Formats: sequence, structure tokens, C-alpha cells
Amino acid sequence: MKAETKVSLPESEEKTSSYSRNVMIQKIIRHVICILLCVVSLFPFYITVINATRTNVAIQQGLSLIPSTNIITNIQNLFDKASALGTPIYRCFLNSAMIAVPATLFSVYFSSLTAYGVFAYNFKLRRFAWSFVLGIMMIPGQVTSVGFYQFMLKLGLNDSYLPLIIPAIAAPTTVFFMRQFMKASLPLEIIDAARIDGSGEFKTFNTIVLPLLKPAIATQAIFAFIANWNNLYMPQLILKTQTKYTLPMFVAQLKGDQFRADYGVIYAALLVTIVPMLIFYLILSKYIIAGVALGGVKE
Repeated sequence: MKAETKVSLPESEEKTSSYSRNVMIQKIIRHVICILLCVVSLFPFYITVINATRTNVAIQQGLSLIPSTNIITNIQNLFDKASALGTPIYRCFLNSAMIAVPATLFSVYFSSLTAYGVFAYNFKLRRFAWSFVLGIMMIPGQVTSVGFYQFMLKLGLNDSYLPLIIPAIAAPTTVFFMRQFMKASLPLEIIDAARIDGSGEFKTFNTIVLPLLKPAIATQAIFAFIANWNNLYMPQLILKTQTKYTLPMFVAQLKGDQFRADYGVIYAALLVTIVPMLIFYLILSKYIIAGVALGGVKE
């Protein structure tokens, strides 16, 4: 019996060391994959920053990973071209912000409210309503753009920001994400307890449900802000006045004449366009991290 015990101990230790080795190899592979994906994701931003510091001739000569010293000249030329086109760069900033900020707020709030209604209430057409939301997700926005433009013409809302803001209330992708988050993180017992205490439905949603949805709201707010800030297709259809142009429309103007385009200025404009999105992400990222940390602790 003693001899068998002596033989089994090394086998157990060998299995433990082999398991630890496999775990370490898997961890290394995961880290390598994550680093590669991170590099692939950040590489276009890095190239944008590098090209914003180079001259037009140098950019046309080929790719470079080393920054140059032409960033100030490119930014000065950017402001000069913006003034020549009739819309100062700060005005384009304000125009984009006037669309992206309210559209993001509308998209996140009303989509959360819709998802809450589908999730927390039992009514006869509940399944049909959810199927309808899923069906709308499958229809590309370009399919309905012509009819939408004609409808805006009949309403007299052409060349206005309202057609670019109000439709953000109906965001089926955000509704889908918020409902899935509620199914995993929002217990209905809390809602029932609030009703027993006499809380109204909107008060319950605004004071109890919304604070619990902060991670999901922050995530969808980032996506919605980026989508509205970078939106070029619909503003080009709706906006006609030069002074109402957004930043993406301004950048598109810079790229309009391919024979006289200054690519250093174009990359500087792209860099200026990216900065607000980075700031918005940095502001909301703490809520996402806090939500992940909170969701990782389960009783």
C-alpha cells in the first residue's frame, strides 16, 4: 500500500503541472490574440495621426510610420479652406454637435423606455411588438431614404436639423440591446416593490430602472453618438445650406476635387473629427468599466 502511494503522488503532481502548463499556454494565446486585435484596430487611427503631420507630396509617395513636422501648417490650411468654403470649422463643429447630442439622448432614453415596456409588461401584442422591432432591424436605412426625403419635403422640414434628430427616437438596435441587458440584470421584483410602495410608472423607470442600466446606456450612447457624428448620407440628402453643413460634409467637400485635394489637410480634418468621439468615449468608459466590475460579483 505504501509503494502504491509513493507511485501515485508523482502522477498527481505531474497532472497538476501539466494542467497549469496548459492554462498558462491558453492565457498566453489569449493575450497574443487580444494584442493583435488591438494593434489592428488602432493602426488606422495611428496612420491618420501620422498623415496629419505630413505634407501632401509625402503622403502621395507612400506609407510612413514616422511622424513629420507639418501638423501646424496642415491645421492652418484647414482653417483657411474652411473660411474659403464659407463655413468656419467651429461652425461645422457646432452643427455636428447640434445633431449628435440630442439624437444620442433621444435614442438612448426612448429606446430604453421601449425596451422596458416590452420587458416589464405583459400585454396581448407583446410578442408581435418584439417581432416588429426585430423585423425593423433587418431593413437598411437606405431602403427608406427616398420615401423619407419626400415625406420631409411635404412637411416642409427639408434643410432642417429636425429630420436628423427626431427619427433617432426609433432605434431598434438599441431597443434590442437594452432589452437583452434588462433580462440579465434587471429583476422584476424591484419594479413590483416600487409599485407596492406607490411609485408611478415613469418615476419607477426614471429613478430606479435607469440607474441600473448605466453600463448599457453608456455603451449605446457611445455607439449612437459615433453613428450620428459620422453620419454623412442623410445630412447630404436633407441639408442644402452651406452654413448648416456638418463636419463629415465638410471633409467630403475637401475630398471633392481629387486633382487639387491636399491630403495633409484632409487627414488633419479627419483628426479634428475624431477628437470629440474620443472625448465622449473617455467620459462614458468609466460607467462601462464599473458596470462590468459590478456584474462580475454575484452572490
